[in-house]
Amino acid sequence: MLKFGPWAGAKRGLRPAGRIFVTLLGGGGAGAVGGAGAGGGEGGGSGAVGEGAGAGGGAGAVGEGAGAGGGGGGEGGRAGAGGGAGGGGGAGEGVGAFFLFFFVGDGYGAIFVTLFGGGGAEGGAGAAGEGVVAGAGGGTGGGTGGGGGGAGGLLRQLNDLGSIPEGKIFRQSVPSTLLCREGVLPFPHSTMQGDATTGGPKGPKGKGKGGGSDPVLKQKSPAEFFSENKNIAGFDNPGKSLYTTVRELLENALDSAESIAELPDVQVTIEEISKSTLNALIGLGDHERVDEKLYGDYETEKEKERRLAREIKEQERQAKLLAAGKKIKEAATPRGGKGRGDVSFYRVTCKDNGRGMPHDEIPNMLGRVLSGTKYGLKQTRGKFGLGAKMALIWSKMSTGLPIEIWSALANQSFISYCRLDIDINRNVPNVHKHEKRDNPECWRGAELQVVIEGNWTTHRSKIINYMRQMAVITPYAQFLFRFIGATPDKNVSIRFSRRTDVMPCPPLETKYHPSAVDLLLIKRLVNEAGKMTFVKFLSTEFACIKKSLADRLIGEMGGDFTPGMPITSLTDQHIARIQQLFRQAKFDEPHGECLSPAGEYNLRLGILKELHPDMVATCEGSVHVFEGHPFIVEAGVSLGGKNVKPGINVFRFANRIPLLFEAGGDVITRTALKRISWANYKINQTQDKIGVFVSIVSTKIPFKGTGKEYIGDDITELQSAVKSVIQQCCIQLKGKLVRQQQARERLQRKRNLVKYIPNVTRAIHEVLETIVEERKAKKRRHTLWEREADLLDNVQKGDVTEGLLRQKLTQHVEQVDTEMALEYAMQTGMAEATKESVFLRALDSKRSFGPEIHGPIFVLQLLTGC
Repeated sequence: MLKFGPWAGAKRGLRPAGRIFVTLLGGGGAGAVGGAGAGGGEGGGSGAVGEGAGAGGGAGAVGEGAGAGGGGGGEGGRAGAGGGAGGGGGAGEGVGAFFLFFFVGDGYGAIFVTLFGGGGAEGGAGAAGEGVVAGAGGGTGGGTGGGGGGAGGLLRQLNDLGSIPEGKIFRQSVPSTLLCREGVLPFPHSTMQGDATTGGPKGPKGKGKGGGSDPVLKQKSPAEFFSENKNIAGFDNPGKSLYTTVRELLENALDSAESIAELPDVQVTIEEISKSTLNALIGLGDHERVDEKLYGDYETEKEKERRLAREIKEQERQAKLLAAGKKIKEAATPRGGKGRGDVSFYRVTCKDNGRGMPHDEIPNMLGRVLSGTKYGLKQTRGKFGLGAKMALIWSKMSTGLPIEIWSALANQSFISYCRLDIDINRNVPNVHKHEKRDNPECWRGAELQVVIEGNWTTHRSKIINYMRQMAVITPYAQFLFRFIGATPDKNVSIRFSRRTDVMPCPPLETKYHPSAVDLLLIKRLVNEAGKMTFVKFLSTEFACIKKSLADRLIGEMGGDFTPGMPITSLTDQHIARIQQLFRQAKFDEPHGECLSPAGEYNLRLGILKELHPDMVATCEGSVHVFEGHPFIVEAGVSLGGKNVKPGINVFRFANRIPLLFEAGGDVITRTALKRISWANYKINQTQDKIGVFVSIVSTKIPFKGTGKEYIGDDITELQSAVKSVIQQCCIQLKGKLVRQQQARERLQRKRNLVKYIPNVTRAIHEVLETIVEERKAKKRRHTLWEREADLLDNVQKGDVTEGLLRQKLTQHVEQVDTEMALEYAMQTGMAEATKESVFLRALDSKRSFGPEIHGPIFVLQLLTGC
């Protein structure tokens, strides 16, 4: 019989969950706990006997009795030496004890277990018991018996805890769910009684040693993985999922148009659909509620009264604000967005004028996760092969509806139509319809439509802000964004017009820099290169390695390497040596010709178009390198503008994609706020409306986190590059601000002079009249010059009046101000302009002309032979 003492933790209110730690106190000497089943030869013989110091200092285990002829001994009895094939379920008795310590939740409990060996149970033919814990011998036993020491039935099902050294305390962690599942311990119970016959409760038969099932090895497809971890791709909640869907579809459209050097023209539409419309799309009929109290939006009479009272109070507040002529703020949305009972559904459509997709490749391009055309070392907006596929997975999870695609290539007479979804478990497209339709207008491009769950209310500003920032970084594109709400008053329509026809040069695919490769990458390049000599492999598959440098590297690697050796003969040791040398050798920095920044011109136009600032400065930095990957940082700093708050407003871009989330830890944000001394550049960072636009392009953007929403602030190269370009922009603005300040000072000086002109002219005229009166009265003799005498005569005649003096003095102030402005402009222009000597000559000269120099508005030919 098994007697379980009360669980100590039950009295303290501990929760029955967690892990079980089993402490077995075995006896000293031969035998100890467990071991082979009862031995004995045919016809009898003594059972296993183990003596020594056991728990509490008593005998460890004693098993005595006679065996009977027949099958093999019982499995896992108490201690016993040997245990060959022989007696049946060896009868015997044994006494032993051990503790079960349960660490549960924040506390623990203990069960004191006393084991009494019962009679031998059935035993099949075979060798002696399994030898679960300690004890000599013990092979693969047969039967389920619990003879011998009586602990066999319990210990056997502890799933091969292992052998116990003599005289030692053995601790083993066993999941509580395993013990409960096997029927060993219906945890938690305060008491438990075992079977007197078997010596413990029987567990179900299984394939494993202890009667339980072995762990099953499972695999997941990429689609299944991302459906379970959708936050990695930016689908954290319905609102963020709607934003990410728009972002992915829009970026795919831009990539498609730019790949054929076509000015992008993209239309994005979000249409809110009702629950009845969704049910019709799914194929469900309208359902009337039977039990209202079952639903989350049910409210009692008291709750309804409180809600109506709040609405009346809000209406009164808004009426007061209207009466005072103040702006009414829209009611704040509760934190967390809409409840599950009030979820909204949207049909998102994106149409572009890009390349389009081949008819036969549409299912694999949009129905197989991690399939894409952007793999390789190249500046791209996306690389993981998710994009529209992740939007389709979210659609399948939230609405169950497939994605619809219309696509046509250039000069194609038909439009490909495809409706499909993804088989999540197998990561293969599930095509519902795939057909060709007429294309009478020779349309080219792609249109994707997906129905998803979302939340427009919480992410409205994010989506519009994303479209606005995308228009800043791509002023050569034209966007039309529309939101069609359930009611017309919620509709939104915004057009972001094209400002320029100049597109950046497309990014180019490049080779890997030696300092940026690892062992796996080198092995992959070796496998992809095929039959090639080692020297050719180094000089063609890596950037910045010419043949002469490849020969030097091979000589440095040692005698195992030769220039003509085939790369198929490279072993793992060879590849390890190559990688070590690549890390230690000095190589030229990778060039930035493979990158495609927006450019100062486009960045300036985008800022001017969307923000209308008072002043803007842009700068494109030089090429920098981080971990073997080139990157370029370009920045723009603006002052003033519409819809810009006072203070520093940071706009971040990575590979020409706006980054809207997790800005606090980004290197751009922290540099703009912490590392720039704005006061040194005559800029007030708290009162001025400052816009900081920073774009980073690279073959590998060092994002932090799985969401790819910010760039870490722990990279020194990025910190210095971002700080440098922002400072260059600030220096430009400082010069403009200084000139602006001087212009204001000149204007103020002019205003001050004009302000005092009436008083000055009045005083001058009075002085002149006094002199004229004294001259007439001959009170004083004045020795005058001829001009002075003429002036006094004119005053006496009335030709020189106070008004005339005011007019002349005003004209003089205007003339002096103009001359000073021209002189300042000339000095500034001479200081900033590039000086070059230019010679002019008569057309009839016999001297020869030099080559033509073409400028924006002229063609110049210099003299030769002078």
